[in-house]
Amino acid sequence: MTGLKKSTEKHLMLFSGRAYPELANEIADLMGVGVVPMRALSYANSEIYVRFEESVRGCDAFVVQSHCAPVNEWLMEQLIMVDALKRASAKRITVVAPFYPYARQDKKHAGREPISARLVADLFKTAGADRIMSVDLHAAQIQGFFDGPVDHLWALPVLADYVQNKYDTSEMTVVSPDAGRVRLADMWTDRLNAELAIIHKRRDPDVANTVAVHEVVGEVEGKVCLLVDDMIDTAGTICQAAEALKARGAKSVIAATTHAVLSGPAAQRLNASAFEEVIVTNTLPIETPEPIEKLTVLSISPLISEAIQQVFTDGSVTKLFNGQS
Repeated sequence: MTGLKKSTEKHLMLFSGRAYPELANEIADLMGVGVVPMRALSYANSEIYVRFEESVRGCDAFVVQSHCAPVNEWLMEQLIMVDALKRASAKRITVVAPFYPYARQDKKHAGREPISARLVADLFKTAGADRIMSVDLHAAQIQGFFDGPVDHLWALPVLADYVQNKYDTSEMTVVSPDAGRVRLADMWTDRLNAELAIIHKRRDPDVANTVAVHEVVGEVEGKVCLLVDDMIDTAGTICQAAEALKARGAKSVIAATTHAVLSGPAAQRLNASAFEEVIVTNTLPIETPEPIEKLTVLSISPLISEAIQQVFTDGSVTKLFNGQS
């Protein structure tokens, strides 16, 4: 026999960027591992430097980074981390991006526009990523932008369990805030065995970027209305939707969304809104200029840790969501 044969065991290592280390620490605690120590700094001219303080040769690497503001800085840091792992001979590199950066730029709405979500996927691939894991992509087609496996996790089980335990779903109507979220709302209705309603936004033709009328399609009078969406950014759309539901006789309005971006006036709008409760997950750090009294934050860490375990052991991620992806 020629050559050398060596039996080796798979070795999982978890890495965290600086954007939201608390989430990575939660995941690490649930998995019973430690986050690999890393020296990271930003130079005076804003360039980023990273170096891992342990050998990563032959490891199955999972690089966790939450893309909150400033998104470009944390995206670049994750790319540099992936490049460092590739050059240090990590065997497989999985990018764990709970909130996929630039996900809303998934198609061209007009001429001479970029498709930035595709560009991000290309950057991850070029840097050396073998796989991407994300939660509630803004558009399902983003899975096709990356040349490799994409694990699309759903926060619906985490959010729905909370809603079912706290509210009477027999008097609940699930509401899609616009036509683009109807598939998500339909999944919620199946889970809660509830009715479905849709809000159709009609814009004022004489005033740019202004919603003139919210038409509600479905029965909401006397109902507990659950508005579902993938994210809350400035909270303008979802707060207007809540007002429209209350104006049409809704008993109460709650919201369940995955990503709490909460930019600009979001906190002020939510505090002044008609919502009884706003339920989100901790895919992003909650950093607002004022506390949001109606906000409930659920941990996404158990879902991500279980998905990482399935990937590491060559199990099935899809089985966590009853075959949906």
